[in-house]
Parts: sequence; C-alpha cells; structure tokens
Amino acid sequence: MRDPQEVIVARLITEKGVLMKDKDNKYIFRVAADANKHEVKRAVEQLFKVHVTGVATMVVRGKTKRFGFRREEGRRPNWKKAVVTLKKEEKIEAFESL
Repeated sequence: MRDPQEVIVARLITEKGVLMKDKDNKYIFRVAADANKHEVKRAVEQLFKVHVTGVATMVVRGKTKRFGFRREEGRRPNWKKAVVTLKKEEKIEAFESL
C-alpha cells in the first residue's frame, strides 16, 4: 500500500471541472502515473473522509513546444488524470472555497 499523498499529486481546477463538481458531484485530480483506480479511490477516501462511487482515469499526452525562433523543439511529459465521483450528499471542502 502506498501513502495516499504519493498517489494524489494535485487537485485540478478548471472551468469544466467546476461545472462537473456542481452538476455531477465529480472531482478531478492529477495522480501518479503508475496509480490504478483502486489506489486512487483509497487515497481520496482516506485524505478527504468521503465515500467514492466511481473513478475514471486517463493519460493526458504531453504537448510539443517550441523554444526560440524555429530552433529547438521539446515535449512536455505525459501525466495521469482521475475523475472521482462521490455520493450525492458528500463534498470535498478543499474544492468548495472556489
């Protein structure tokens, strides 16, 4: 078992994420690249003291970026995102102050 703080890297706050939170009670997190759904569920339940009903994970591909005037081309790293669904009556307080 990994430490929950190693699994959950950061919370993601976007316009789409705020709409999902208000409408469907779904929260978005950036998670460790090798984390699976069971680890994400356990980590969210332990860190925020809520009950998770579903987890969806996806790998976000890194973008290609240019540096300078047509000189160097680099790539940002891939990262993993998790969309966590909670029970209807529960909320994560860290997201509610937005």
